[in-house]
Amino acid sequence: MSLYNNDRPRSKKPLVIVLLVIVVAGLIAAGIKYRARFESQPPRVELTPDADAIGTAPLEIRVTDAGTGLKSLTVTLGDTTLASEQFAQPVAEKKLSVALPKGVKEGSATLRIVARDAALFRANEAVVQKNVTIDLTPPTLELIADDRYINFGGVGAIVYQASDDTAKSGVRIGRHFFPGLKGVVKDHAERSFVLFAHPYDTPAEARAVLVATDKAGNTKEMALAYELKNVKYKKSTIALSESFLQNKVVPLADAGARQGSPKEVFVAVNKTLRKQNEDKIVEVTSKATPQILWQGAFTQLSNSKVEANFADYRTYTWQNEPVDSAYHLGYDLSVTKRYPVEAANNGTVAFAGDLGIYGNCVILDHGIGLYTLYGHLSSIDVKVGDAVKPRQVLGRSGETGLAGGDHLHFGVYLNGVAVLPVEWWDAKWINDNITPKLEGRSGDEIHAAQAPKRTKARKRR
Repeated sequence: MSLYNNDRPRSKKPLVIVLLVIVVAGLIAAGIKYRARFESQPPRVELTPDADAIGTAPLEIRVTDAGTGLKSLTVTLGDTTLASEQFAQPVAEKKLSVALPKGVKEGSATLRIVARDAALFRANEAVVQKNVTIDLTPPTLELIADDRYINFGGVGAIVYQASDDTAKSGVRIGRHFFPGLKGVVKDHAERSFVLFAHPYDTPAEARAVLVATDKAGNTKEMALAYELKNVKYKKSTIALSESFLQNKVVPLADAGARQGSPKEVFVAVNKTLRKQNEDKIVEVTSKATPQILWQGAFTQLSNSKVEANFADYRTYTWQNEPVDSAYHLGYDLSVTKRYPVEAANNGTVAFAGDLGIYGNCVILDHGIGLYTLYGHLSSIDVKVGDAVKPRQVLGRSGETGLAGGDHLHFGVYLNGVAVLPVEWWDAKWINDNITPKLEGRSGDEIHAAQAPKRTKARKRR
């Protein structure tokens, strides 16, 4: 008889334990699956605009439920149902754009939004109910002083008056919006002033529109008529050298991008990093200080000459093959190495520090949406929040960032949009186009004052 034979019946305990483990695991899984079905948090409702008035603009409704999900959603205005949905499968989020029905009359009404989730036994319910005013009348607009000539890539200025019910107004062109500001036109607190651009990247046939919107979302638009003066911007080709790639481009690339080919490294810096830097510039220069900080013409860096132009469209090549392109959004000004860089006008330091391809950089806020940028500095002598005077030294020129030599990159921005810098160096342009409007003169008065000058000029010719 073998020593390993055992005739005793085998124990059933291991099998029982296995079955218990399976049952417990199933219960846990079921609990995880259905736990949310018993949650008690109601859905969340958001309105845009969340105002006490409804107009011709659609009401944007966003409803979310982080638990069991939405089961139903109903929107009513008085006795009228604007939207009603039942979801076969619960959804975590639902967005609706609800417009007023035809024939609705102005007056008071009750807006009611009811959202229910898919919880078992008793659904959680969110109810938003508010008394609103139905307002279908848009604001009114009156153009006080216009701008009849605007440089392509440059700036125009207008004065207008919007009705008291206006919540937001300004000039829209293409994808850009330039907000109007009250309180800057002398002796006319009710009037609004706006600087706007016909941007370098906006088609010449596009036209600016003066827009006013009230809190109910009703909008009034007025097309602006002006002659667009053609400004020819350069196109140039820049051949990349091995030394430039190694000494300037590679240090700016992140660790992952440095492992690529020379072309891949350059594209990572010129496209990806440039986009990040320009997004930061837009963020800084889109905050309009409501007061004018600058005075008179802006100054060009003393003793400098322009080495590269605004909106120059550059194509970069490597080994005679195009690899990428970009707009040059400023002037390159050169004097001597480590030359003192001066503030172009009164302002406040809005940014001071490293800005990727722009190297050490300072951005000055001059008020009402106008900014100047100073890039590639070797050193910075100011800090954020400092008030600066014209010709005050901000730092010294250098070749930090993506600079091929010691120079200053000088840019002008209006509400986040790069604009033609040379206009702001021109005292006559400012005195003819900006100052009279800030002084409260109407368009007719301004054009009448300028007419004799134009007549004399024609006679001389």
